[in-house]
Amino acid sequence: MDIRRAGERYPGGDPEAGIVTRHAFSFGPHYDPGNLRFGALIACNEERLAPGAGFDEHPHSHIEIVTWVVEGELTHRDSTGHETRVRPGDVQRLSAAAGVRHVERNDGVTPLTFVQMWLAPLAPGGDPSYEIVPGIADSTPYAVPEAGAMLHVRRLAAGERTALPDGAYVYAHVVRGEVRLDGETLRPGDAARVTGAEDLAAEALTGAELLIWEMAP
Repeated sequence: MDIRRAGERYPGGDPEAGIVTRHAFSFGPHYDPGNLRFGALIACNEERLAPGAGFDEHPHSHIEIVTWVVEGELTHRDSTGHETRVRPGDVQRLSAAAGVRHVERNDGVTPLTFVQMWLAPLAPGGDPSYEIVPGIADSTPYAVPEAGAMLHVRRLAAGERTALPDGAYVYAHVVRGEVRLDGETLRPGDAARVTGAEDLAAEALTGAELLIWEMAP
């Protein structure tokens, strides 16, 4: 198990424009050949957008983009004609496939915080697609078969335990609260990368929210 702390994330974004980003993996000018990916996961970005701030239209290709809003409301528009508002508890996925362009903005009056995760597909190409699942429940894993991955959302009360899935690659990101995992205390923004996960459980030290990726080899 490899623990990566929130303070170890690479800084990014454009603070003067109201965009603050923290990257968990090698990204843009922060090239780190030893931290390119874990399983299918190639990015786990914590994004904070001030009211009125956002990312203008930009392209993506050959990635699966999964977004989890923590606070506020995200406005999404893409070149396939989708325009949606993504709220806390919703799972949004944009399959870039051979190529797509999109816009992400905070059109609200309160700050927006979201976690965006990029996964490498098993095969390149294809047609872009979009999906939003409102109010996903803890007991309903979200499958991204294009990347051989499954997202589990876990919301825990203090003292509650939850089993991590067994798998070749498991990535657990703490959204809120504090949890103990295999003797380590994890706080918001911390993550555990587990290879060959088996019989692991996380215990909430406070009320907590976790995003857990289960990925095939």
